Amino acid sequence: MSVLVVGTVGIDRVETPHGERSDLLGGSASFAGLAASFHAPVSLVSVVGQDFPAHHRAVWEKRGINLAGLQVTSGKTFRWHGVYEENMNNRRTISTELNVLADFQPVLPADLKKLPFAMLGNLTPDLQHSVLDQMEKPGFVIADTMDLWINTARPRLLELLGRIDLLILNDSEAKQLADEPNLLKASRWLRERGPKYVAIKKGEHGCFLAGPEGAFAAPAIPLEQVLDPTGAGDTFAGGLAGYLAGQKGVDLGTLAKGVIEGTVLASFTVEDFSLHRLASLSEKELKQRRQDLLKLINPNP
Repeated sequence: MSVLVVGTVGIDRVETPHGERSDLLGGSASFAGLAASFHAPVSLVSVVGQDFPAHHRAVWEKRGINLAGLQVTSGKTFRWHGVYEENMNNRRTISTELNVLADFQPVLPADLKKLPFAMLGNLTPDLQHSVLDQMEKPGFVIADTMDLWINTARPRLLELLGRIDLLILNDSEAKQLADEPNLLKASRWLRERGPKYVAIKKGEHGCFLAGPEGAFAAPAIPLEQVLDPTGAGDTFAGGLAGYLAGQKGVDLGTLAKGVIEGTVLASFTVEDFSLHRLASLSEKELKQRRQDLLKLINPNP
């Protein structure tokens, strides 16, 4: 089944201890859409300006991603400049230029309104609601969020929880939204407000998944070198969404396998800047790293 991916597309400038790069393809929809395409057909909905480079667009086209929902408007594309410290869990935003994103209103072409799976990337809750208002009874909806919307749009975010099936957020955001320091209690609080499942990202410590059937925890994949962690969380969400779209049904078991796929894809993203590593990824490499992760989970199958 096809998956709808809605989110931001940007042009990034990134500085890490391993170097600095400019004019990089970025944004939640960029990473999530490319990751999802490894498992299912993808339709991407976002907005760019007239300055958006053709070679960035080609990254999606090479993966067969449907760009009918990508709006191109007058003005400049969203831009972000960030700096990572030696401990790359710490990041500073130097500048954010919303540009065309400031007036973005997602408009779904008729055929996209009927897609069974929706991945609502990191956008304002109002825009996430707008997408769901246009869809015709999607079978499974995933939403990502962040601390900014918890701080500035909490009521609308809580309303969104009643309209989705899976919420993805990191551990500090889960604790903040639930006002609960214990992750297990926080996940229960979140699920009581709507989503059947909650996936809590814990960075280098993996992911915790909770649902009515129980819970599942997956470790992160140890890497010798991380060049750029930008987009790892969006890659995880997209990989999970794409995997689910390729299954006959969704339960804790399929979600656990989806978490594994998202974790594997995210581990490749951080090995290079932007989407460079993900765009060059082969099925053979993907299979090998999946096996590596499964050995971590169960060393004696």
